[in-house]
Amino acid sequence: MSIAMGQQQQHLEGFLEMLAAERGAAANTLGAYRRDLEHFLGFLARRGKPLAAVTPAEIGAYMRAQSEVGLAPASRARRLSAIRQLFKFLAGEGLVAEDPTQGVAGPKQGRPLPKTLSVAEVDRLIEAARQRTAVTRGRDRVRALRLYALIETLYATGLRVTELVSLPRSVLAGDGRILTVKGKGGRERIVPLTPAARGALDRYLNVGREGGEDAAAMLVTKWLFASRGAEGHLTRQRLAQELKELAVEAGIAAERVSPHVLRHAFASHLLDRGADLRSVQQLLGHADISTTQIYTHVLEERLKKLVFEHHPLAGRQV
Repeated sequence: MSIAMGQQQQHLEGFLEMLAAERGAAANTLGAYRRDLEHFLGFLARRGKPLAAVTPAEIGAYMRAQSEVGLAPASRARRLSAIRQLFKFLAGEGLVAEDPTQGVAGPKQGRPLPKTLSVAEVDRLIEAARQRTAVTRGRDRVRALRLYALIETLYATGLRVTELVSLPRSVLAGDGRILTVKGKGGRERIVPLTPAARGALDRYLNVGREGGEDAAAMLVTKWLFASRGAEGHLTRQRLAQELKELAVEAGIAAERVSPHVLRHAFASHLLDRGADLRSVQQLLGHADISTTQIYTHVLEERLKKLVFEHHPLAGRQV
């Protein structure tokens, strides 16, 4: 590795350390930044360009190169955002004379609407999970009750999947009607827990003795949603897989169901029934209300579809 490349890597490590220490960035977030910025640094290395000498022209060339290989606009925008933040950090530390990203336009992209489910579809999914608990025994019953509790809790709270699967068992101490959740950046928020979700959790936590010692051992842990895997709790990947299997049982296309889709359903259904945007923002743990506003567009699209499909004059030509 050349001296210049070594310095660029040091600058990257310094930036990532700042994100972790000052902004409380999670490991997944840091990994995403690293991948995007190492890709950009590789581009600079091939052109023999150190960070201190980068101009808007180099950044524009990088963005065009990403477009030419077919990278989606959203992915290009994410990489440009990472580059902007890196140079903002370097300029603040006096490591570059000025920020070359100023004036560089991001890729144009449409606003993708989040995928969601109807209330009836969520009901079918929950009912399929409940039916599993009635026909299983032993460790399979523990797993069925765990999935049932997970779905009820996810739909009741709108938690991010990582927040959900890593809940400690101590989160249920005290008032059983609320959960105190530590979200992105270590920020804590309080979310209500519906009676249905609390009932599903109680059934899950009280079932260990029914499955014998092996099943009970699954629940002897500090995690609420225990697993025998290395992490000690169910992984987000495993939860996504279990939800897709359950979707098939409920007669819903597997590709339409994921933990994040249920989070979207939670938000969309609240707004559809009159909840105010600020309250939904707080429940979801969004730092910026503009992130929450995407759900209002889901409702707008639903209303337009309703009118176009059912209004008696919708097909009239002017």
